[in-house]
Amino acid sequence: MRALFAVLLVAAAPLGATGALAQNTPETPAATAPAAPAAEATRAGTSEPDRAKRLDALFAALKVAPDEESAKGIAERIDVALTPSDSDTADLLMGRAALALQAKDFDLALQLLDGVIRIEPDHLEAWNKRATVFYLKQDFSDALADLRQVVAREPRHYGAWAGIAIICKELGDEKHALEAARNALAIYPRLDEVEEMEKTLSISVEGRPI
Repeated sequence: MRALFAVLLVAAAPLGATGALAQNTPETPAATAPAAPAAEATRAGTSEPDRAKRLDALFAALKVAPDEESAKGIAERIDVALTPSDSDTADLLMGRAALALQAKDFDLALQLLDGVIRIEPDHLEAWNKRATVFYLKQDFSDALADLRQVVAREPRHYGAWAGIAIICKELGDEKHALEAARNALAIYPRLDEVEEMEKTLSISVEGRPI
């Protein structure tokens, strides 16, 4: 979840699950990646209800976390819960996209992420990571479009809301930046970087309180 947020703020490390996958992905062409439809269907059918309940509980805990340290721990668990897909092929392509991004081969990363989204249109991290690549290419319009795809599918994706806020602010759209920052904080109140931005934007957009 924090991939784009990390790029924009030079802050958090990449997701642990995605990073591990990228490091362990073999260097074979994406076109030869084997699919495992039966295993994927079984995984999707048995895990989705439990995963949804776990996410609901984690987001509820994040909202009331008593301090920054505990909030970060919960956020890391949310990141891991949101990262896995229901496709081994998509996971393999995500790992290769992460490697391409590390090598700054943005065109290859986009090609691989396009493939993930074709396989799994609801793959949140593929949309989020593609937004990261677009941002690094200074294609802010497409970055915003992908982030809006993320929050349309998971409105509690605080990382995407934070990314929207930061990009809107860079583009001079402070009103929508403030709105997005507040959406992020409503989900993750102890997200300090966004909290500071929200304070600055609220003064700029709404003026100082009397």
